[in-house]
Formats: sequence, structure tokens, C-alpha cells
Amino acid sequence: MSNESKAAIEHFLHGQIECWNNGDKEGFFAHYRSLTPSGLSIEFVGRPIPTNPWEILEAMWDQQQPRTRVEVRETIITDEEAACYHFNARRDGSGGIETIELYRFDGGKLWVRYFIKN
Repeated sequence: MSNESKAAIEHFLHGQIECWNNGDKEGFFAHYRSLTPSGLSIEFVGRPIPTNPWEILEAMWDQQQPRTRVEVRETIITDEEAACYHFNARRDGSGGIETIELYRFDGGKLWVRYFIKN
């Protein structure tokens, strides 16, 4: 993995979280668009696969962003893949949800898999 690739992945991972937590929808989507010129795939593991990843991100933003703040617990980057352990804390302080998020970057396409702890 080149230093440029690792830097681009780190920029994406940290930048999209910063935008999420700060309510910067335009910046959040810009981070995704910057690394997906060849496509985006999003899967919620164990759940039916929705068809349009951009609609998934829009729905996540509309439904979850106002209520949750992402706390990064761990980020591991290896080659063109990353694994992130996040705590999605409710902004009202009433708990939250843990997620493991897997990202694979390849040829301008991004695959994302979300594991959500119930």
C-alpha cells in the first residue's frame, strides 16, 4: 500500500466522521463522492440489501445524524481495506449502538459492510 493510498483512506474515514458529527451533510457526501468515481456498494450484514447506496446514505443522514454522534473506538487500515469500530452515541445521552464497519477501496469503487450490534 502506498503512503498516498493510506493517506486518502485515512482522510476519508476521519473526514466523513468529522462531517457527520458536525452536521456537515455536503462535506459528508463529498468524502464519499471523492473515492467512488466507479461506484459505491453498501450492505447491512444480516439485512436485505437495498438497491441504491446513495439513497441509503441519504436515509442514514436524515434518520440518524440528528440523533447520533459517532465515537471512533478503533480504526485499522491494511492495504486497500479498513475496519472501524464505532460507538454511535445518542446525542441525548441515552446510550447508543456499536458497529463494526468494513471498507474496501478498489479501482475507484468503495464497498462498505456494516455490522450492527443489536
